[in-house]
Amino acid sequence: MKSIKIKGSERESVGKKATKALRNAGKVPCVVYGGEKPLHFSADELSFRDLVYTPAAHTAKIDLGGTKIRAIMQDIQFHPVTDNILHIDFYQLFDDKEVTLNIPVRLQGNSPGVRNGGRLLFRKRKLAIKALPDKLPDFFDIDISKLKIGDNITVESLLNDDFEILHPDTTVVVQVKTQRAAVVVDDEDEEGEEGEVTAEGGDAPEAASEGGESQE
Repeated sequence: MKSIKIKGSERESVGKKATKALRNAGKVPCVVYGGEKPLHFSADELSFRDLVYTPAAHTAKIDLGGTKIRAIMQDIQFHPVTDNILHIDFYQLFDDKEVTLNIPVRLQGNSPGVRNGGRLLFRKRKLAIKALPDKLPDFFDIDISKLKIGDNITVESLLNDDFEILHPDTTVVVQVKTQRAAVVVDDEDEEGEEGEVTAEGGDAPEAASEGGESQE
């Protein structure tokens, strides 16, 4: 999994005045948990851009001068009006200790079911997994090029010895449901037709999510 470098400095004072001064200076107060004791530090808000404002899951390499820590972002608080980052909690990673993280799902290919008038339902845009830090995947890439009307892809098809997926095997990740205008054609008739679903790292225009995104 890709790591984002965060260069900061340890905080000697964690009181309200010191925290306010940091924010006024364009810095974000942070805490790293999971070690022997919580570690307080701060870094420029711009340092977190590639970590926070992305659909991808990344780890962080926090450089505090003499101290270097590998961690994942656990919680983040934004200002309700300005959307500035107010505070970030991190959890320290250890090579021999499993961690839980939400991994994004990407759709690859074009669904013949959608081309025939079906409706693509992207039910799980993220999946929670437990794994050792070095086994964390960047994405779950799902090929929908054979997904016809009535078909679905479940968690069971994504199982891997490198990690544990924290959802039942029968959980539907993506499916194609029928619509009134949908038609069923043979495989031979589908060749040469243009797909309506774009994937390759993006969601299809026809994609609809029922029940919202998973935030487990």
